[in-house]
Amino acid sequence: MKFIILAGGLGERLWPMSREINPKSLLKLNKEKSLLQRTCEFALKVTKAKNIITAANIKIAQESRLQLNEIDKNLQLLLEPMQKNTAAAIASALMYIKSKRDETVVIMPVDFKVKNEEKLKEALNKMTKIAAKGFIAAMGVKPSYAETGYGYIIAGDDFQGGKKVEKFEEKPDYSKALEYTKNKNCYWNSGIYVSKVSVLLEAIEKNAPEVCQNFNKEMFDKNLKIDYKYYENIISASIDSAVIQKVKNLVMVEAQTQWVDLGSWNALYEKCSKDKNSNFIEGNVLTENVKNSFIYSSKELICVTDVNNKIIVETEDAVFAADKSQLQEMNKLIAEIKKHDKNLLETHRTVIRPWGYYTVLNTGEGWLTKIISVNAGQRLSLQSHNHRSEHWVILDGIATVKTNEKEVKLQKGQSIDIPVKSKHSLANEGQNILKILEVQKGDYISEDDIIRYEDKYGRV
Repeated sequence: MKFIILAGGLGERLWPMSREINPKSLLKLNKEKSLLQRTCEFALKVTKAKNIITAANIKIAQESRLQLNEIDKNLQLLLEPMQKNTAAAIASALMYIKSKRDETVVIMPVDFKVKNEEKLKEALNKMTKIAAKGFIAAMGVKPSYAETGYGYIIAGDDFQGGKKVEKFEEKPDYSKALEYTKNKNCYWNSGIYVSKVSVLLEAIEKNAPEVCQNFNKEMFDKNLKIDYKYYENIISASIDSAVIQKVKNLVMVEAQTQWVDLGSWNALYEKCSKDKNSNFIEGNVLTENVKNSFIYSSKELICVTDVNNKIIVETEDAVFAADKSQLQEMNKLIAEIKKHDKNLLETHRTVIRPWGYYTVLNTGEGWLTKIISVNAGQRLSLQSHNHRSEHWVILDGIATVKTNEKEVKLQKGQSIDIPVKSKHSLANEGQNILKILEVQKGDYISEDDIIRYEDKYGRV
Protein backbone atom coordinates (compact mmCIF):
# COMPACT_ATOMS: atom_id res chain seq x y z
CA MET A 1 0.00 0.00 0.00
CA LYS A 2 1.20 3.50 -0.92
CA PHE A 3 0.39 6.79 0.79
CA ILE A 4 0.27 10.19 -0.92
CA ILE A 5 0.37 12.86 1.78
CA LEU A 6 -0.72 16.31 0.63
CA ALA A 7 1.34 19.04 2.31
CA GLY A 8 0.94 21.84 -0.21
CA GLY A 9 -1.90 23.90 1.23
CA LEU A 10 -1.25 27.56 2.07
CA GLY A 11 -3.28 27.47 5.27
CA GLU A 12 -4.71 30.95 4.79
CA ARG A 13 -7.23 30.40 7.60
CA LEU A 14 -4.22 30.30 9.98
CA TRP A 15 -2.75 33.62 8.83
CA PRO A 16 -0.56 35.38 9.94
CA MET A 17 1.30 32.39 11.41
CA SER A 18 0.85 30.30 8.27
CA ARG A 19 2.52 31.68 5.14
CA GLU A 20 3.38 30.30 1.71
CA ILE A 21 6.94 29.28 2.74
CA ASN A 22 5.91 28.28 6.27
CA PRO A 23 2.44 26.75 5.77
CA LYS A 24 0.22 25.04 8.32
CA SER A 25 1.67 21.62 7.47
CA LEU A 26 5.03 22.67 8.96
CA LEU A 27 3.86 24.69 11.98
CA LYS A 28 4.97 23.47 15.39
CA LEU A 29 2.90 24.79 18.28
CA ASN A 30 3.20 23.95 21.95
CA LYS A 31 6.54 22.23 21.20
CA GLU A 32 4.69 19.41 19.45
CA LYS A 33 5.40 17.75 16.11
CA SER A 34 4.07 19.45 12.98
CA LEU A 35 0.97 18.29 11.12
CA LEU A 36 3.19 16.79 8.43
CA GLN A 37 5.18 14.81 10.98
CA ARG A 38 2.08 13.55 12.81
CA THR A 39 0.49 12.39 9.55
CA CYS A 40 3.67 10.56 8.50
CA GLU A 41 3.85 8.88 11.90
CA PHE A 42 0.31 7.58 11.41
CA ALA A 43 1.11 6.35 7.88
CA LEU A 44 4.15 4.50 9.25
CA LYS A 45 1.78 2.45 11.42
CA VAL A 46 0.15 1.20 8.22
CA THR A 47 3.03 0.84 5.75
CA LYS A 48 6.80 1.26 5.34
CA ALA A 49 8.53 4.62 4.95
CA LYS A 50 9.56 3.91 1.34
CA ASN A 51 5.84 3.65 0.45
CA ILE A 52 4.99 7.12 1.79
CA ILE A 53 5.26 10.08 -0.59
CA THR A 54 4.72 13.65 0.58
CA ALA A 55 3.77 16.10 -2.17
CA ALA A 56 4.89 19.64 -1.37
CA ASN A 57 5.83 22.89 -3.09
CA ILE A 58 9.49 23.48 -3.96
CA LYS A 59 9.43 26.62 -1.80
CA ILE A 60 9.08 24.53 1.36
CA ALA A 61 11.48 21.80 0.28
CA GLN A 62 14.15 22.57 2.89
CA GLU A 63 11.95 22.52 5.97
CA SER A 64 9.85 19.61 4.65
CA ARG A 65 12.95 17.47 4.13
CA LEU A 66 14.27 18.34 7.59
CA GLN A 67 10.98 17.45 9.26
CA LEU A 68 10.65 14.19 7.34
CA ASN A 69 14.21 13.22 8.30
CA GLU A 70 13.31 13.69 11.97
CA ILE A 71 10.69 10.96 11.52
CA ASP A 72 12.36 8.60 9.01
CA LYS A 73 14.99 9.38 6.37
CA ASN A 74 13.38 6.90 3.96
CA LEU A 75 10.21 8.99 3.62
CA GLN A 76 9.93 10.31 0.07
CA LEU A 77 9.39 13.96 -0.89
CA LEU A 78 7.89 14.91 -4.25
CA LEU A 79 8.44 18.58 -5.11
CA GLU A 80 6.02 20.58 -7.23
CA PRO A 81 7.45 23.64 -9.02
CA MET A 82 4.38 25.75 -8.21
CA GLN A 83 1.00 25.62 -6.47
CA LYS A 84 -1.61 23.93 -8.65
CA ASN A 85 -4.00 22.57 -6.00
CA THR A 86 -4.63 18.94 -5.06
CA ALA A 87 -5.58 17.44 -8.45
CA ALA A 88 -2.17 18.11 -9.99
CA ALA A 89 -0.31 17.01 -6.84
CA ILE A 90 -2.17 13.70 -6.77
CA ALA A 91 -1.88 13.12 -10.53
CA SER A 92 1.88 13.68 -10.48
CA ALA A 93 2.37 11.37 -7.47
CA LEU A 94 0.27 8.68 -9.16
CA MET A 95 2.38 9.02 -12.29
CA TYR A 96 5.50 8.44 -10.19
CA ILE A 97 4.00 5.38 -8.46
CA LYS A 98 2.61 3.90 -11.68
CA SER A 99 4.28 0.59 -12.46
CA LYS A 100 3.53 -2.94 -13.62
CA ARG A 101 2.08 -3.66 -10.19
CA ASP A 102 -1.23 -1.84 -9.68
CA GLU A 103 -0.78 -0.51 -6.15
CA THR A 104 -3.50 0.53 -3.73
CA VAL A 105 -2.98 4.16 -2.76
CA VAL A 106 -4.25 6.24 0.17
CA ILE A 107 -4.66 9.98 -0.46
CA MET A 108 -4.39 11.86 2.84
CA PRO A 109 -4.21 15.55 3.80
CA VAL A 110 -2.16 16.63 6.81
CA ASP A 111 -4.53 19.06 8.52
CA PHE A 112 -6.60 16.71 10.66
CA LYS A 113 -6.65 14.93 14.01
CA VAL A 114 -8.75 11.98 15.14
CA LYS A 115 -9.59 10.89 18.65
CA ASN A 116 -9.23 7.18 17.92
CA GLU A 117 -6.55 6.08 15.41
CA GLU A 118 -7.73 2.46 15.53
CA LYS A 119 -11.12 3.54 14.16
CA LEU A 120 -9.32 5.41 11.41
CA LYS A 121 -7.37 2.27 10.55
CA GLU A 122 -10.60 0.23 10.51
CA ALA A 123 -12.10 2.67 8.01
CA LEU A 124 -8.98 2.48 5.82
CA ASN A 125 -9.16 -1.33 5.85
CA LYS A 126 -12.78 -1.20 4.64
CA MET A 127 -11.81 1.33 1.98
CA THR A 128 -8.95 -0.88 0.80
CA LYS A 129 -11.33 -3.81 0.26
CA ILE A 130 -13.69 -1.55 -1.70
CA ALA A 131 -10.78 -0.20 -3.78
CA ALA A 132 -9.77 -3.78 -4.65
CA LYS A 133 -13.10 -4.12 -6.49
CA GLY A 134 -12.32 -1.16 -8.76
CA PHE A 135 -14.10 1.57 -6.79
CA ILE A 136 -12.80 4.84 -5.36
CA ALA A 137 -13.50 4.93 -1.63
CA ALA A 138 -14.08 8.27 0.13
CA MET A 139 -13.96 8.71 3.90
CA GLY A 140 -16.84 10.54 5.55
CA VAL A 141 -17.11 11.77 9.14
CA LYS A 142 -20.28 12.55 11.08
CA PRO A 143 -20.40 16.35 11.61
CA SER A 144 -20.31 17.43 15.25
CA TYR A 145 -21.21 21.06 14.56
CA ALA A 146 -22.20 23.36 11.70
CA GLU A 147 -19.00 24.14 9.78
CA THR A 148 -19.05 26.26 6.62
CA GLY A 149 -15.39 25.65 5.76
CA TYR A 150 -15.78 21.93 4.97
CA GLY A 151 -17.24 19.99 2.08
CA TYR A 152 -20.15 17.62 2.79
CA ILE A 153 -21.11 14.21 1.41
CA ILE A 154 -24.79 13.27 1.26
CA ALA A 155 -24.90 9.48 1.39
CA GLY A 156 -27.57 7.01 0.26
CA ASP A 157 -28.15 3.29 0.67
CA ASP A 158 -25.60 0.70 1.77
CA PHE A 159 -23.41 -0.36 -1.14
CA GLN A 160 -20.27 -2.52 -1.57
CA GLY A 161 -19.37 -2.38 2.12
CA GLY A 162 -19.99 1.35 2.39
CA LYS A 163 -22.67 3.77 1.16
CA LYS A 164 -23.64 5.20 -2.18
CA VAL A 165 -22.77 8.86 -2.66
CA GLU A 166 -25.84 10.85 -3.69
CA LYS A 167 -24.23 14.31 -3.94
CA PHE A 168 -21.53 16.67 -2.69
CA GLU A 169 -22.00 20.08 -1.13
CA GLU A 170 -18.97 22.39 -1.15
CA LYS A 171 -18.70 24.72 1.84
CA PRO A 172 -22.39 25.56 2.43
CA ASP A 173 -23.65 28.66 4.23
CA TYR A 174 -24.31 28.41 7.96
CA SER A 175 -28.03 27.60 7.74
CA LYS A 176 -27.40 24.77 5.28
CA ALA A 177 -24.48 23.46 7.36
CA LEU A 178 -26.73 23.47 10.44
CA GLU A 179 -29.33 21.51 8.51
CA TYR A 180 -26.71 18.94 7.52
CA THR A 181 -25.66 18.33 11.12
CA LYS A 182 -29.21 17.14 11.84
CA ASN A 183 -29.37 14.84 8.79
CA LYS A 184 -28.20 11.28 9.54
CA ASN A 185 -27.16 10.83 5.89
CA CYS A 186 -24.79 13.83 5.81
CA TYR A 187 -21.05 13.60 6.46
CA TRP A 188 -18.03 15.85 6.40
CA ASN A 189 -15.77 15.05 3.47
CA SER A 190 -12.44 14.23 5.14
CA GLY A 191 -10.45 14.47 1.90
CA ILE A 192 -9.12 10.93 2.40
CA TYR A 193 -9.51 8.59 -0.58
CA VAL A 194 -8.39 5.03 -1.30
CA SER A 195 -8.14 3.58 -4.79
CA LYS A 196 -6.07 1.49 -7.14
CA VAL A 197 -3.49 3.70 -8.86
CA SER A 198 -4.83 2.78 -12.30
CA VAL A 199 -8.44 3.54 -11.33
CA LEU A 200 -7.75 6.98 -9.88
CA LEU A 201 -5.30 7.97 -12.61
CA GLU A 202 -7.84 6.95 -15.26
CA ALA A 203 -10.50 9.02 -13.50
CA ILE A 204 -8.23 12.08 -13.55
CA GLU A 205 -7.26 11.62 -17.20
CA LYS A 206 -10.92 11.20 -18.19
CA ASN A 207 -12.55 13.94 -16.10
CA ALA A 208 -9.76 16.51 -15.89
CA PRO A 209 -7.22 15.96 -18.69
CA GLU A 210 -6.26 19.64 -18.54
CA VAL A 211 -4.85 18.99 -15.05
CA CYS A 212 -2.23 16.49 -16.16
CA GLN A 213 -1.30 17.49 -19.71
CA ASN A 214 1.82 15.62 -20.87
CA PHE A 215 2.52 14.06 -17.45
CA ASN A 216 4.96 11.16 -17.77
CA LYS A 217 7.79 9.35 -15.99
CA GLU A 218 10.39 11.80 -17.35
CA MET A 219 8.87 14.73 -15.43
CA PHE A 220 10.86 13.88 -12.26
CA ASP A 221 14.57 14.34 -11.65
CA LYS A 222 16.55 12.02 -9.36
CA ASN A 223 15.40 14.03 -6.30
CA LEU A 224 11.69 13.77 -7.28
CA LYS A 225 11.58 17.42 -8.28
CA ILE A 226 9.13 18.08 -11.12
CA ASP A 227 10.32 20.12 -14.09
CA TYR A 228 8.59 23.51 -14.35
CA LYS A 229 7.47 22.92 -17.95
CA TYR A 230 5.02 20.21 -16.87
CA TYR A 231 3.17 22.60 -14.55
CA GLU A 232 3.26 26.01 -16.19
CA ASN A 233 0.29 25.46 -18.52
CA ILE A 234 -1.98 23.14 -16.51
CA ILE A 235 -5.02 24.36 -14.63
CA SER A 236 -5.30 24.64 -10.86
CA ALA A 237 -8.15 22.51 -9.48
CA SER A 238 -9.02 20.49 -6.41
CA ILE A 239 -9.32 16.73 -6.74
CA ASP A 240 -12.84 17.00 -5.31
CA SER A 241 -14.31 19.38 -7.88
CA ALA A 242 -12.27 18.20 -10.87
CA VAL A 243 -12.61 14.44 -10.40
CA ILE A 244 -14.26 12.92 -7.31
CA GLN A 245 -17.58 14.71 -7.74
CA LYS A 246 -17.84 13.47 -11.34
CA VAL A 247 -17.02 9.77 -11.05
CA LYS A 248 -19.67 7.05 -10.88
CA ASN A 249 -17.61 4.37 -9.11
CA LEU A 250 -17.51 6.16 -5.75
CA VAL A 251 -18.32 4.59 -2.37
CA MET A 252 -18.28 6.35 1.01
CA VAL A 253 -17.03 4.74 4.23
CA GLU A 254 -17.71 6.34 7.60
CA ALA A 255 -14.80 6.80 10.02
CA GLN A 256 -16.46 6.27 13.38
CA THR A 257 -14.27 8.58 15.40
CA GLN A 258 -14.23 12.21 16.45
CA TRP A 259 -12.60 14.29 13.73
CA VAL A 260 -10.96 17.73 13.89
CA ASP A 261 -9.82 19.66 10.83
CA LEU A 262 -6.83 21.70 12.06
CA GLY A 263 -7.03 24.27 9.28
CA SER A 264 -8.63 27.04 11.35
CA TRP A 265 -7.84 28.99 14.51
CA ASN A 266 -10.86 27.58 16.33
CA ALA A 267 -9.82 24.01 15.57
CA LEU A 268 -6.24 24.72 16.60
CA TYR A 269 -7.45 26.26 19.86
CA GLU A 270 -9.51 23.16 20.64
CA LYS A 271 -6.50 20.92 20.01
CA CYS A 272 -3.95 22.84 22.11
CA SER A 273 -3.41 22.37 25.85
CA LYS A 274 -4.83 25.22 27.94
CA ASP A 275 -4.40 26.81 31.37
CA LYS A 276 -6.96 27.02 34.20
CA ASN A 277 -8.77 29.87 32.41
CA SER A 278 -9.07 27.84 29.20
CA ASN A 279 -6.44 29.96 27.46
CA PHE A 280 -3.68 28.81 25.14
CA ILE A 281 -0.80 31.25 25.62
CA GLU A 282 2.63 31.07 24.01
CA GLY A 283 5.40 33.65 23.79
CA ASN A 284 5.82 37.10 25.34
CA VAL A 285 2.30 37.57 26.74
CA LEU A 286 0.82 39.22 29.86
CA THR A 287 -2.87 38.77 30.66
CA GLU A 288 -5.41 39.95 33.21
CA ASN A 289 -8.94 38.55 33.36
CA VAL A 290 -8.69 36.71 30.03
CA LYS A 291 -10.63 33.52 29.33
CA ASN A 292 -11.24 31.02 26.52
CA SER A 293 -8.67 32.64 24.22
CA PHE A 294 -5.74 31.77 21.95
CA ILE A 295 -2.87 34.26 22.31
CA TYR A 296 0.47 33.83 20.54
CA SER A 297 3.47 36.17 20.35
CA SER A 298 6.49 35.46 18.17
CA LYS A 299 8.52 38.37 19.57
CA GLU A 300 6.77 41.51 20.82
CA LEU A 301 5.05 41.83 24.19
CA ILE A 302 1.26 41.37 24.02
CA CYS A 303 -0.72 42.74 26.97
CA VAL A 304 -4.35 41.65 27.08
CA THR A 305 -6.98 42.49 29.66
CA ASP A 306 -10.68 41.80 30.19
CA VAL A 307 -11.42 39.77 27.05
CA ASN A 308 -13.13 36.47 26.38
CA ASN A 309 -13.26 34.12 23.40
CA LYS A 310 -10.55 35.85 21.32
CA ILE A 311 -7.80 34.89 18.89
CA ILE A 312 -4.75 37.18 19.07
CA VAL A 313 -1.62 36.37 17.05
CA GLU A 314 1.52 38.50 16.66
CA THR A 315 4.26 37.95 14.10
CA GLU A 316 7.08 40.34 13.19
CA ASP A 317 5.10 42.00 10.43
CA ALA A 318 1.45 41.55 11.39
CA VAL A 319 -1.02 41.34 14.27
CA PHE A 320 -4.31 39.46 13.94
CA ALA A 321 -7.15 39.76 16.42
CA ALA A 322 -10.67 38.36 16.14
CA ASP A 323 -13.57 36.99 18.11
CA LYS A 324 -13.65 33.20 17.81
CA SER A 325 -17.29 33.34 16.76
CA GLN A 326 -16.50 35.49 13.69
CA LEU A 327 -13.79 33.44 11.97
CA GLN A 328 -16.07 32.14 9.22
CA GLU A 329 -15.33 35.35 7.27
CA MET A 330 -11.55 34.81 7.20
CA ASN A 331 -11.54 34.52 3.39
CA LYS A 332 -12.73 38.13 3.06
CA LEU A 333 -9.84 39.33 5.21
CA ILE A 334 -7.35 37.35 3.13
CA ALA A 335 -8.71 38.95 -0.05
CA GLU A 336 -8.10 42.40 1.45
CA ILE A 337 -4.57 41.46 2.51
CA LYS A 338 -3.78 40.39 -1.06
CA LYS A 339 -4.79 43.86 -2.24
CA HIS A 340 -2.78 45.57 0.52
CA ASP A 341 0.46 43.59 0.40
CA LYS A 342 0.57 40.04 -0.98
CA ASN A 343 4.05 39.54 0.55
CA LEU A 344 2.29 39.26 3.91
CA LEU A 345 0.80 35.98 2.69
CA GLU A 346 4.04 34.61 1.26
CA THR A 347 6.74 34.77 3.90
CA HIS A 348 7.72 35.77 7.41
CA ARG A 349 10.50 38.27 7.91
CA THR A 350 12.45 35.80 10.04
CA VAL A 351 12.86 32.22 8.86
CA ILE A 352 14.39 29.53 11.08
CA ARG A 353 16.96 27.23 9.49
CA PRO A 354 18.91 24.30 11.03
CA TRP A 355 22.10 26.42 11.02
CA GLY A 356 20.44 29.50 12.57
CA TYR A 357 18.05 31.98 10.95
CA TYR A 358 17.75 34.85 8.50
CA THR A 359 15.67 38.03 8.65
CA VAL A 360 14.56 39.86 5.51
CA LEU A 361 15.15 43.61 5.89
CA ASN A 362 13.74 44.89 2.62
CA THR A 363 12.96 43.79 -0.91
CA GLY A 364 12.18 45.34 -4.27
CA GLU A 365 12.12 44.57 -7.99
CA GLY A 366 15.21 42.43 -8.59
CA TRP A 367 16.81 42.84 -5.15
CA LEU A 368 16.55 41.72 -1.53
CA THR A 369 18.50 42.40 1.67
CA LYS A 370 18.68 40.16 4.71
CA ILE A 371 20.61 39.52 7.90
CA ILE A 372 21.96 35.96 8.16
CA SER A 373 22.75 34.64 11.63
CA VAL A 374 24.80 31.41 11.76
CA ASN A 375 25.18 29.56 15.06
CA ALA A 376 28.61 28.48 16.33
CA GLY A 377 29.89 25.37 14.55
CA GLN A 378 27.20 25.46 11.86
CA ARG A 379 27.50 25.58 8.09
CA LEU A 380 25.20 26.49 5.19
CA SER A 381 25.05 24.04 2.29
CA LEU A 382 27.43 24.16 -0.67
CA GLN A 383 25.10 25.70 -3.25
CA SER A 384 24.70 27.90 -6.31
CA HIS A 385 22.03 30.17 -7.79
CA ASN A 386 21.05 30.41 -11.45
CA HIS A 387 19.35 33.80 -11.26
CA ARG A 388 21.00 35.95 -8.60
CA SER A 389 24.34 37.21 -7.37
CA GLU A 390 25.04 37.93 -3.70
CA HIS A 391 27.20 40.38 -1.79
CA TRP A 392 28.12 39.53 1.81
CA VAL A 393 29.29 41.99 4.46
CA ILE A 394 30.53 40.52 7.76
CA LEU A 395 28.81 42.29 10.67
CA ASP A 396 30.02 40.15 13.57
CA GLY A 397 32.16 37.04 14.02
CA ILE A 398 34.50 35.28 11.58
CA ALA A 399 33.14 33.77 8.36
CA THR A 400 34.72 30.86 6.49
CA VAL A 401 33.62 31.37 2.89
CA LYS A 402 34.15 28.90 0.07
CA THR A 403 33.65 30.04 -3.54
CA ASN A 404 34.30 27.38 -6.17
CA GLU A 405 37.74 26.02 -5.20
CA LYS A 406 38.85 29.00 -3.09
CA GLU A 407 38.40 29.33 0.68
CA VAL A 408 38.88 32.54 2.68
CA LYS A 409 38.28 33.75 6.22
CA LEU A 410 36.59 37.14 6.55
CA GLN A 411 36.41 39.34 9.65
CA LYS A 412 34.04 42.06 10.77
CA GLY A 413 33.85 44.82 8.16
CA GLN A 414 35.15 42.72 5.27
CA SER A 415 33.01 41.68 2.31
CA ILE A 416 32.87 39.33 -0.68
CA ASP A 417 30.93 39.00 -3.94
CA ILE A 418 29.24 35.71 -4.92
CA PRO A 419 28.65 35.68 -8.72
CA VAL A 420 25.70 34.03 -10.41
CA LYS A 421 26.15 30.21 -10.69
CA SER A 422 29.22 30.25 -8.43
CA LYS A 423 29.36 27.31 -6.01
CA HIS A 424 29.66 28.73 -2.50
CA SER A 425 29.21 27.97 1.16
CA LEU A 426 29.33 29.85 4.45
CA ALA A 427 30.50 28.40 7.79
CA ASN A 428 30.93 29.64 11.33
CA GLU A 429 33.90 27.79 12.82
CA GLY A 430 34.11 30.15 15.80
CA GLN A 431 32.53 30.12 19.25
CA ASN A 432 30.26 33.16 18.75
CA ILE A 433 27.29 33.82 16.47
CA LEU A 434 28.23 34.92 12.95
CA LYS A 435 26.14 37.71 11.44
CA ILE A 436 26.36 38.90 7.85
CA LEU A 437 24.44 41.33 5.69
CA GLU A 438 23.44 39.73 2.39
CA VAL A 439 22.37 41.71 -0.67
CA GLN A 440 20.78 39.63 -3.44
CA LYS A 441 20.42 40.98 -6.97
CA GLY A 442 18.99 39.26 -10.05
CA ASP A 443 16.10 38.69 -12.43
CA TYR A 444 14.47 36.16 -10.06
CA ILE A 445 14.67 36.45 -6.27
CA SER A 446 13.30 33.40 -4.47
CA GLU A 447 14.36 30.75 -1.97
CA ASP A 448 13.71 28.03 -4.55
CA ASP A 449 16.61 29.31 -6.70
CA ILE A 450 19.04 27.06 -4.82
CA ILE A 451 20.98 24.09 -6.20
CA ARG A 452 22.59 22.10 -3.37
CA TYR A 453 25.69 19.95 -3.78
CA GLU A 454 26.60 19.16 -0.17
CA ASP A 455 24.56 19.63 3.00
CA LYS A 456 25.09 18.37 6.55
CA TYR A 457 21.33 18.51 7.18
CA GLY A 458 20.35 16.08 4.40
CA ARG A 459 18.65 18.59 2.07
CA VAL A 460 20.52 17.70 -1.14
